[in-house]
Amino acid sequence: MAESHKKRIAIFGSTGSIGTQALKVIEAYPDLFEVEILTAQTNDKLLIEQALKFSPNAVVIGDEKKYEGVKSALLSKDIKVFTGNTALEEVADFDTYDMMIAAIVGFAGLKPTLKAVEKGKAIALANKETLVVAGDIVMQLAVENRVPIIPVDSEHSAIFQCLVGETRNKIEKIILTASGGPFLGKKPNFLVNVKRHHALQHPNWNMGAKITVDSATLMNKGLEMIEAKWLFNLTPDQIEVVIHPQSIVHSMVQFEDGSIKAQMGLPDMKLPIQYALTFPHRIKNDSPRAEFRKIPNLTFEQPDIKTFRNLSLAMQALEKGGNLPCILNAANEIAVWAFLNNRIGFLDITAVVEKAMQTITYIEKPNLADYFESDGEARNFAASLVKM
Repeated sequence: MAESHKKRIAIFGSTGSIGTQALKVIEAYPDLFEVEILTAQTNDKLLIEQALKFSPNAVVIGDEKKYEGVKSALLSKDIKVFTGNTALEEVADFDTYDMMIAAIVGFAGLKPTLKAVEKGKAIALANKETLVVAGDIVMQLAVENRVPIIPVDSEHSAIFQCLVGETRNKIEKIILTASGGPFLGKKPNFLVNVKRHHALQHPNWNMGAKITVDSATLMNKGLEMIEAKWLFNLTPDQIEVVIHPQSIVHSMVQFEDGSIKAQMGLPDMKLPIQYALTFPHRIKNDSPRAEFRKIPNLTFEQPDIKTFRNLSLAMQALEKGGNLPCILNAANEIAVWAFLNNRIGFLDITAVVEKAMQTITYIEKPNLADYFESDGEARNFAASLVKM
């Protein structure tokens, strides 16, 4: 493949779990991809290392205190270095890339993703909060600009893959699978004593701290339900969650004839990342293969939403819509931060989110400004509860 035909990739959130795995995929196919933009919030050391290795056109370091260090480390490489509040949007506005991997954790990923969609860039979406917070606006903009949004989350990638070739066939429902996290089967009297290091021990997936805690509280699955609504144009009653501890079936689609398609594989985020980068093609790789003779059973069960109430709060937000998912997400981000910093207990995460949902003003048909305002209000309110 000629140099000019390489797909130019911008990785927003390159030092996180998804970003680092995306770079491994890109490194494996140097004739197909090149790195155009890398961004990080605080991890300057890894960002410098990545930039020296992949020679992007530009990098962003969010933390302004680290700007000079990054700039001087990359002087010899002719790499543009940006920092500051608007830097992510500035580089998202570049014409020099073909696809954005949106892997910034949380609400911070929304603005640069919107900018990339406005520019008509393809999006490999790993940041679920973008659609949780403002799914209606993002998807509408994607339609207007004819931008493909290809999910990177393993569950949404699974649904996406099951729907290839099925455009004329009606979906009856989708079934999102959840591992159940490290506390599957546990009750509140156990969870009350859970500490940070317990919650970060996920049985199947290697992920960043925020998403690992969200998996432990089942909030992650709730956010995925809301994301699925927008990605696949579904109603809340078409979205179901089942606990599947083995994490082999990544999700399923049931069509109106009752037939079910599932996408399966070993739990490895590099697979959905590779699929998003190469879609509509599949290309050979040397990832480990699932050996069904060595997988004795695949089991499925109902989620325990009485114990893991974050999932039921997310279901309420999905059902009611408006700015409620935005409030849920903002309060959860603050509560998870507080838990990771030993400010609150594990079960307090749910209490903070629930209080915020009950307190912040509900807006049935919010615009983008309303979303930003609701996000700020919910954060401030949650912060006051955890005494930040």
